Amino acid sequence: MLEASLSIRRQTLELLPNPEAVVPLLPEAEFCYTCRSIGLEDAAWLLPMATNEQLVTGFDLDAWQGLTVEPARLDSWMAAVASTDDETIVRTAQSLDPELVVIYLRQHVDVYIKPSEQEDPDWSPPDRSQTLEGQFYFVAKDPKDDLAPMLRTLHALFQADYWLYFRVIQAVREELGVENQEWALRWRTGRIEDLGFPSWDAAMRIYGFLRPDRLAELPPDASALDLESWTLPVWITELPGVRSDERALFRAIRDLTDEERSAVFYALIALANRVAVADRMELGNPESLPAAIDKATRFASMGLDHVAAENGLELADGLRRTPIERLFRVGTNLDREAALPDPITSQSDEERDETIRSSTDEG
Repeated sequence: MLEASLSIRRQTLELLPNPEAVVPLLPEAEFCYTCRSIGLEDAAWLLPMATNEQLVTGFDLDAWQGLTVEPARLDSWMAAVASTDDETIVRTAQSLDPELVVIYLRQHVDVYIKPSEQEDPDWSPPDRSQTLEGQFYFVAKDPKDDLAPMLRTLHALFQADYWLYFRVIQAVREELGVENQEWALRWRTGRIEDLGFPSWDAAMRIYGFLRPDRLAELPPDASALDLESWTLPVWITELPGVRSDERALFRAIRDLTDEERSAVFYALIALANRVAVADRMELGNPESLPAAIDKATRFASMGLDHVAAENGLELADGLRRTPIERLFRVGTNLDREAALPDPITSQSDEERDETIRSSTDEG
């Protein structure tokens, strides 16, 4: 099934006699890309078949933009989940970080609690409020907002997991929004690191400044290729551009052994993940990884050309001697204007270079 392109994966899934046995086997990120390519509304039927890890990864990759939650994408995922059955709604909410659920609720409603008779005997519910149990009242922040998906989610939680329901409703009232964002980001960062996506600070080290006299340095270790493999969160059968592109990296790969090619493949995917995070690409967008691989191979090839030429090495030997991340860093230092991602704020080029330099060493 993974051999099918994303454009026809929906048809492939619909033709399967037992999709419930296949969907849980998809790599987590691949499940997210599948839902994204189909469209979340049309992919909602897949969610009950998904594992908890697949569901959480969908939110982790697709409901964030850079370091912050993307409200529209979060709404889309929550609405898709709310369109399924109660068991899937509850299972998803229990698997997500409570902070993310609170962020979702806070986007849509203010919460009021009914006081006791002794506290306020004349209290009446706020205008336009809704309640599920007569204690908490919800008022839409935007009168035109459709609260149906949110109320469906809360109703399922109220029926099946009252303590989680109580926890998130109270948090909307009592907890600081900034703290919720920080904790949600912290938990999410740890999980996507397990998928091979480093934190933004760590990813930015690939753009670290190198002095011109150190660009051609070779590491003391005679072999830079790590021959150990690891589980990929996506399914990749070949690298984009390998057949048509004559970049130095691909020319060098042709002269490697099968084992060495495998090592380069894994190193390149790890580098592309760093590029995607550092450049703040949409991690849930299936087009982001090919774009990150394209950039990784372009600048790593520039670095390989430079290192090999300066040291009188064949391209394959330069690749064997120099880690691919180092080659990328060399390449970006050869053309920093083209390589560096756009700054988060309106920084000057000098300030941006200083930010990157401060996150790494000179090596």
